[in-house]
Amino acid sequence: MASELRIASDIGGTFTDLVAATGNAVYLEKMLTTPKDLAEAVITGTLRVLDRLGVGLDRVGACVHGTTLAANTLIERKGEPCALLTTDGFRDILEIGNADRYDHYDLQIEKPEPLVPREWRFPVRERIRQDGTVATPLDEPQVREIAQRIRALGLRAVAIAFIHAYRNAAHEQRAAEILEAEIPGVCVSRSSEVAPEIREYERTSTTVANVYVRPAVERYLTSLRRRLVGAGFRGQFLVMLSDGGVCTVEAAARVPIRILESGPAAGALAAAHYARAAGLPKLMSFDMGGTTAKAAVVEDGRPERTREFEVARIDRFKRGSGLPVKSPVIEMIEIGAGGGSIARVNRMGLLKVGPDSAGSDPGPACYGIGGQMPTVTDADLLLGYLDADFFLGGDMRLDRDAARAAVEKHLTGPLGVDLVTAAAGIHRVVNENMASAARIHAIERGRDVHGYSLFAFGGAGPVHACHVAEILGLEQVIVPPGAGVASAFGMLAAPLSFSTVRSDTRALDDVDWRVIRALVDEMKRESVTMLTDNGVPPESIRVDLHADMRYRGQTSEIQVSLPLDAAAETSTSRETPGESPVATIARRFEATYRQLYQRTNPELGIEVVTWRLTVSGPDPAVPRWRLAGDPGAGAPVPKKRRDVFLRGAYESVPVYDRDRLATGARIAGPAIVEERESTAVVTPGFDVRVDDSFNLVLQRTR
Repeated sequence: MASELRIASDIGGTFTDLVAATGNAVYLEKMLTTPKDLAEAVITGTLRVLDRLGVGLDRVGACVHGTTLAANTLIERKGEPCALLTTDGFRDILEIGNADRYDHYDLQIEKPEPLVPREWRFPVRERIRQDGTVATPLDEPQVREIAQRIRALGLRAVAIAFIHAYRNAAHEQRAAEILEAEIPGVCVSRSSEVAPEIREYERTSTTVANVYVRPAVERYLTSLRRRLVGAGFRGQFLVMLSDGGVCTVEAAARVPIRILESGPAAGALAAAHYARAAGLPKLMSFDMGGTTAKAAVVEDGRPERTREFEVARIDRFKRGSGLPVKSPVIEMIEIGAGGGSIARVNRMGLLKVGPDSAGSDPGPACYGIGGQMPTVTDADLLLGYLDADFFLGGDMRLDRDAARAAVEKHLTGPLGVDLVTAAAGIHRVVNENMASAARIHAIERGRDVHGYSLFAFGGAGPVHACHVAEILGLEQVIVPPGAGVASAFGMLAAPLSFSTVRSDTRALDDVDWRVIRALVDEMKRESVTMLTDNGVPPESIRVDLHADMRYRGQTSEIQVSLPLDAAAETSTSRETPGESPVATIARRFEATYRQLYQRTNPELGIEVVTWRLTVSGPDPAVPRWRLAGDPGAGAPVPKKRRDVFLRGAYESVPVYDRDRLATGARIAGPAIVEERESTAVVTPGFDVRVDDSFNLVLQRTR
């Protein structure tokens, strides 16, 4: 079992989820996150799972971990105070940004405060041209003098972002050497290592964010691994990446910006795994946990990926209001609140839910551990969607009276409504907001949500999924087994991977293929070495090539998937015999562009801006769930009935134990299906069947 047993842990804002998988079984654990010591919940949960298995940590072959620590450090501004070295003339780039306004009609617009105050930003005399040649040599004495000033300030972290360092990293490398010699123990991040691609503001922002969170992430991951080893762990400790792969602790600690979205990315990866297993070509993953809800588009068993996202937005749903990060990530959108999101009446007397969350401490009022404000979970409990005596399988009892008191104190009076109307309002506002944001997310990517299945997971996802599907007009909802810990399960399906990027802006017709071939080969060698050094056989490594491309004159690019031989100067492409590599790349670009914008501009020339390469090891074997129940036992029998708020009134509906449902079982809605980690609310108009993968398939009947 030593090589087969793997454990994944996902730390969320409210709960920490764990999944252990052997060759033929899956074991789950879910417990409240311990915000004062994040590792505590991971260690405790891991030992609980192993105790049920009857084995020790020494029998675990691999631990895969995902954490919100890096993202929360940025959001809460609790990172390491840091300095910035930048090219002379670019000192204020973090404030100037891209000179855009995320809301053109808001005269009081707020922009995110730079992570580095102006007095800690140091311009350096040096200059690299766009083609990588040196215009002004690095002023090394000035860098030494700046290092002494940084040391006198007591700063222990420094970001270096020189203009065009993505084409020539020599000045950044030398400046880093000087800093490390002059300031013992200093933590340095270089843009040429963190984000070696064009666009100075985004590249600088990413580098600063990386060094800002790096000490905290490095301490945390090192401490967690040390504590696991101290408890007997002898296997491989891996960290989930934002782009759906996993990497070593050393790689994650060096460039922690790549793990910002590790938990949500794992959820999208789980959705992709189930989409492939069920043969679903179009899926929208819907992940609603304790703090937020996120959506992602999955087509043909693969989640969409992007090269840039934002963190710590001032306005949660307005693009451009956060700190830009250039790092590969599964494309997701935060579409709403989570179970712990707080409901209140705003200045206009309207009900508002979120974005702030009660988290795990003090938690929703019904948790009974100090929370006083009404939350989505409190409303779901009052509406009968949750069982106060079966939350976390009965390990955590919910306090209905506390939920009622919170809603009455803060909502019923100000809104002038009764308790049930206020609770139903919370539920409805959350559902409408999530459906609207999910629809916009799909439209922005050239998709029409009709024809998609909604894949619902997270502790609160299955509770709200049918209502969200009704608003979106979707016909099918999929709820996987262990939905409440699906993100942790997704980590077990993640391969070891590594991504590299190089910018080289040229017109497609003018590309020097010898240069590009050398560039791609360099990226491939660098990436493959990372995997082979960690035991991945070279013959099992998969290589994916993408390019950021645009029409000449445009200011933004789209990412295009390319065959690996597209970068080779060969007479014909292997993909389409008789077609040149240039023609292959142009055809791929125009197909992707048309899908997004429903048109092309053939009269304009095409430019290739950036080349991206990802290498991945083999996908880990993911065991099937143990099927419960007897397929020949006849119609499922409910364990009880419960009053649930549906169609504007409370109705008595049957409640089923999911662990007793066999494949092939069918249930007519409305109904409730409970498992330890989550609850599926089947609204009127949906029926349920259990498919061969033990998913609940909720199908609209009218």
